[in-house]
Amino acid sequence: MRKRYLFVAFVVILLITVFGTMADADSGEKKPGILSSGLEDQFGIAITIYNVNLGLVKDQREIKLDKGTGELRFMDVASQIIPASVSIKSLIDPSSLQVLEQNYEYDLLNPQKLLDKYVGKEVKLYYKNPYTEREEVVTATLLSNNGGPIFKTGNEITFGHPGRVIFPGVPENLISKPTLVWLIENSLTSPQKVEASYLTNGINWRADYVLTLNDKDDKADLSGWVTIDNKSGAAYKDAKLKLVAGDVNRVKDEYKYKEKTIRYAQAAAKPEAPQFKEEEFFEYHIYTLQRPSTIKENQTKQISLVTAGNIPVKKELMLQGAKYYYYSQYSEPMTKLKVGVFVEMQNKKENNLGMPLPNGIVRVYKLDSEGSLQFVGEDRIDHTPKDEKIRIKLGEAFDVVGARKQTDWKKIASDTYEAAFEISLRNHKKEDVTVKVVEPMPGDWSMLSSSHEYTRTGAFTAEFAIPVPKDKEVKLTYRVRMRY
Repeated sequence: MRKRYLFVAFVVILLITVFGTMADADSGEKKPGILSSGLEDQFGIAITIYNVNLGLVKDQREIKLDKGTGELRFMDVASQIIPASVSIKSLIDPSSLQVLEQNYEYDLLNPQKLLDKYVGKEVKLYYKNPYTEREEVVTATLLSNNGGPIFKTGNEITFGHPGRVIFPGVPENLISKPTLVWLIENSLTSPQKVEASYLTNGINWRADYVLTLNDKDDKADLSGWVTIDNKSGAAYKDAKLKLVAGDVNRVKDEYKYKEKTIRYAQAAAKPEAPQFKEEEFFEYHIYTLQRPSTIKENQTKQISLVTAGNIPVKKELMLQGAKYYYYSQYSEPMTKLKVGVFVEMQNKKENNLGMPLPNGIVRVYKLDSEGSLQFVGEDRIDHTPKDEKIRIKLGEAFDVVGARKQTDWKKIASDTYEAAFEISLRNHKKEDVTVKVVEPMPGDWSMLSSSHEYTRTGAFTAEFAIPVPKDKEVKLTYRVRMRY
């Protein structure tokens, strides 16, 4: 009888246990804990870099999330992240993942903060006795960390301890790396594939170009490089890389970056398959690298952007005037005026170019008589669409100089004036040259007389093309009437 009673009791307990477990499984999910995700979960990364010290990161990860409401710690993000720009979504079913709360934890672990968190708590002090060469251990209470740690050992107070401080653990509110923390509600039982996107400061790109002139200065080879500078506080392994060129507006000052020298002047500009695919994007241009690329933290990376050879160029000597010459009378002549040296080319397909070129520095080189490449000048170009002109100032001419003097200035009426000038151009080179003289004339002007033909290139500009034979001097004279 007793055995039968025990058997029945055992069966009842077993049934209660089984049905209770089934009821728990049907009635809801188990309470999830705190889940962490790092680079080990990442299966894709894409970054779009803007040339205003800004990057858009899209980080894709596969994470086994508990069903229900729980906390997800999303680690290995950029330390210069813009928290207000963060978003996360499910790539499997957008409705299966809902963000209830979002935080960005940046109270990072360092010696100062670790000491601050242990004020009022016990730590251990290790000290090597110089006489016995043994380590001595003392238990102490950290009283303060203002300007340095102050300890209490027994009934005594000390500071400037020469040994090591040993902590029993890391406080919960200190983390080793920047972390995004989400309170999420997940309805999937299978692993989630999510994409977290955010903007980050500290990553920039610029274009640098090398232009190599031929002997006659009428053809050139061009090679362009993209320089990426990553100080965002994160690395991007095998990333899909896009670059956006254009004047993207930001609500704060753009960050400055340090100029660096490229080492590709002597690289031959051979036609190669372009690494970047270029396309219009909104009011900008976007360049997509046709292969994955790894951008390490605190790394400067250079990638070939464009190569073109045998580009027609034109060298130009120019003497530039100024508006203030015309507003008053002066008698002092201006001697030894600098004549600028420029090269000009058309960004056209028939010139082996025709690709929208991002702004950047163009460094120009030329072979000397011994076949050695020499630097002859550099200039910054703006964003240049296809079919537009590229003009590069190399410096000032050594053997071509100018002089200017005002030969007359008078007031004709309350708003009308006349001025006359003589401009001298001297050529000490071994060949003939042509100097462009650009005169920015104010107001409504008309040329009364001129020794050379001119072109009105703008409402307030007259240009003269003056041939100057070798070892000769040529004088340009003109009189202009202005109303302003």
